Amino acid sequence: MNYDSELAFEHYSPTKIIYGENCIKEIGLAVDSLGCAKAFIVTDQGVRKAGLAERVEKALGNRYTGICDNCPQDSGFHIVNEAAGIAKKKGADILVSVGGGSVIDTAKAMAIVMKEGGQIQDYFGVQMLSRPQTPHIAVPTTAGTGSEVTWGAVIKDWDRNAKELFGDHFIIPDRAILDPTMTAGLPPQLTAGTGMDAFTHAVESIHSLERQPIADALALHAIRLLNRSIPRCVEKGDDLAARGQQQIAATMAGIAFSNAQVGLVHAMAHCVGSLFKVPHGIANAILLPHVMLFNLEECPERYAMVAEAMGIDVKDLPDLEAGKKAIDSIRDLTRKIGLPQKLGEVGVPEEGLPEAADLTMEDGDILYNPRMVEEPEEVLEVYRKAW
Repeated sequence: MNYDSELAFEHYSPTKIIYGENCIKEIGLAVDSLGCAKAFIVTDQGVRKAGLAERVEKALGNRYTGICDNCPQDSGFHIVNEAAGIAKKKGADILVSVGGGSVIDTAKAMAIVMKEGGQIQDYFGVQMLSRPQTPHIAVPTTAGTGSEVTWGAVIKDWDRNAKELFGDHFIIPDRAILDPTMTAGLPPQLTAGTGMDAFTHAVESIHSLERQPIADALALHAIRLLNRSIPRCVEKGDDLAARGQQQIAATMAGIAFSNAQVGLVHAMAHCVGSLFKVPHGIANAILLPHVMLFNLEECPERYAMVAEAMGIDVKDLPDLEAGKKAIDSIRDLTRKIGLPQKLGEVGVPEEGLPEAADLTMEDGDILYNPRMVEEPEEVLEVYRKAW
C-alpha cells in the first residue's frame, strides 16, 4: 500500500471533552470553569419529553436561567434570532445545547447573535468573526453529527428552502459533555442514521483533498469503533459501553472532518435534505457507497485504509480491489442496521434529481472531493444510481 507524502497542514481542536456515564451531573462545574453563572438551555421537544433537558436543568441548579425547546430538525434563521433575544433578556451568559446536530448548531448561531447583535443572516459565510463568542457547552443526545466539536453551523433559510453554512473557529463549543446515558433511549433507526453520519464524516475526512495525518488517525479509529458499535447499539440500545463507543467515535470523526473537511457525499446529502426532507444521516448512508465508487480511481489507497479499519483482510490485494471491498462492506453494514438502500425509498422523486444535482454544484463541500466535479450531469449520474 502506498502512502501520501504529507503536505503542510494545520490542526485545531480547542473543545475540552468530558466523558463518562452520568457525567452530566458535573455540568455545573463546567459552567463555573468558564467563568459563567447563568445558563440558557437550547433543546427540542423530543429531548424535553424524554426527560433529558430536565436532567440538565437539575444538574445546573441555580445556574439555570431559561430554555428554548422548539428547535426543529432543520433549524431556521427566525428560530435562532428569537431564541437569542429570549436568552439575552434572561441575562444568560452561557448556552447549553442538549440535543442532536440541529440543536447544537442553533446554539452556535445564537452565540453569535447574543455577542454581536443584529440577526444571524448578517453573519453568513466563513471566518467572519473577530473575537470569541458567547460560551457554549454542548451535550449531544445523538451520536453522529460531531457538531459538539466542529466550527460550522448549518441553519436553514426557510424562505429560500436552502441550508446555509455559518463557519468560524470562534463558534466551536467550549465544552462537550459525552454521557452515554443521554443517548440510551435513542430509537434504533435514529441510532443507525446518526451513526452512519459519523461514519461518513470519517470516510470523507480520509479521502478529502484537505486530508492530514492527525485527522486520518482520528477518522480511522472512529471507523473501527463505529463498525462494531453501531450494530450493537441498534440491537441493544441500553448497552452503555456500546453507546459510549459510538459517542466517542462520532466526536473523533467530528474533529477529523472539522480539520480535513468532507466532500461530495455531504454536498449531495445537504441538497436532498433541503429539497425532500431526507434525514441527513440516512441520505449519507445511501449516498456514501455510490460516491466512493465515483471517487475510487482517484484515491484507491485511501479506501484500502478504510477496508483495513473495518477489519477486512486486504494485505494481498491491490488498493483498487481493497477499496471495492470497503464499499461492499459499508453497503452490508447499512443493510445490517436496517437503513434504506435507495433514495426512492425515502421520498425522493426521480423527477427531482436534476434540481438536486444543480443545487449540489453550489455546495461548498464539493470543493474538497478527491475527484473534481465539473458538470451537474456527473452528480446526476450518481443520484440516479442511488435512486
